[in-house]
Amino acid sequence: MDVPLLVRAFGAFFAIMNPFVVLPMFLVLTQAQDLTHQRRTGMRIVLYCLVMAAIVMVSGTAILGFFGISVDHFRVAGGIVLLMIGLTMLNGGSPAHEGTPQEKARMRARALQPSGGLHDEPGGRPVAVAEPETDANADVAFYPLTFPMLLGPGTIASLIVFTGQAGSVSGFLAIVTAVVAVLAILAVVLWFAPAIGNRMSQTLRVIMTRLMGMIIASIAVAMVIEGLLSLLPALRG
Repeated sequence: MDVPLLVRAFGAFFAIMNPFVVLPMFLVLTQAQDLTHQRRTGMRIVLYCLVMAAIVMVSGTAILGFFGISVDHFRVAGGIVLLMIGLTMLNGGSPAHEGTPQEKARMRARALQPSGGLHDEPGGRPVAVAEPETDANADVAFYPLTFPMLLGPGTIASLIVFTGQAGSVSGFLAIVTAVVAVLAILAVVLWFAPAIGNRMSQTLRVIMTRLMGMIIASIAVAMVIEGLLSLLPALRG
């Protein structure tokens, strides 16, 4: 297995998909769910991420070829996207696309949806109320938590670039291992989300976001330089 590629890929994917940065939004959007449903939503998010990552890794290079784009072209473009994300995080922003005002309003409305349980009739007799639609919960799991928060433009660009860089079976296995490792960490964080959220201070979140931003920016600069050197060999001197 290509260990250097594994380390680079893991660092990039973890920095972009950082489960601890996504955790506060997950807790807000699932606050109306009981622990069982919250964990089910978390595992659904991990499954969606795994399926989407597999699709991008298998078909990403072919899609680029269909449009006549080389991996090196995409490496430069993807590096610029990642650099913008990294600089945003260094300034205290989020690595995720947070949505338009209309999309944010929809997310707030979902977060305030009541959970199922017993409610009183006007006469005082408790009656069972059905759990809010499972489709809504599934929709929250996919949008916005899976896409675009976890698997947004930066993650997709990184997956395509690193897969194109693999060049061998051992390299491809390194990328797969990096993705699975990050998703395993994501699964643990979302499973224990309430407990972890209670122990994470705002200061720790800010430090983590800016540290990950520096890592992403460094990886982005390397991607742009490697792409330019491949496209313009004269730059090597």
